[in-house]
Formats: sequence, structure tokens, C-alpha cells
Amino acid sequence: MAFPSEDEIKRALKKLENIEGTLGMPENPTPLEKFRHDLQQKFVGYILVKKISQREMAEIIGIDEGKVSKILHNRLDEFSTDRLINFYEKLNPDVKLKVG
Repeated sequence: MAFPSEDEIKRALKKLENIEGTLGMPENPTPLEKFRHDLQQKFVGYILVKKISQREMAEIIGIDEGKVSKILHNRLDEFSTDRLINFYEKLNPDVKLKVG
């Protein structure tokens, strides 16, 4: 198998330039960052277990699909913790919060 040409590599990098992937947690997360990440993982788990699309999740929680994508990719800057909890409560009305 031959390596891609320099032009092919440049074209591929140009396509990837504006793509936002999933963010991980910071190196030394605060308790709040850990909580928000754990909550974000609940959304990911829900979509996988229920085998639903981002569009279906958006309809259930009452937001647009782009915002669901941001939640699923851990791009949570525009969401307060309260708002994330409220969204998740629409998916799981029996959710219980614990501090510990």
C-alpha cells in the first residue's frame, strides 16, 4: 500500500480543519467537572442503550439536534449544570442526585 501524496494529505487535513471531536476531561478535573462529565456520559449511555438517534433525543428533551451533539461530544460550555440535569430528567424522570 502506497502512502498518500502530499496533495491528498493537504486535502484531508483541510476537511478535518473545522471538525470538532469529543472533548475529554481536563488533566486534573474539579469535582464539578467530574460530575458534569459523568452526567454527559449518561446521555451517551442513553442513546446507546435505547438505540435512538440524536434527532430523537432532541425531540424528547426539547432542544435542537445541534445542542444534543454538543452534549454527546462533551462540549458543555454553553450549558449550566442545572440545565443538563433538567435535560437528563426528561430522559430519566426517576433520576436521583447524590452527593458523596
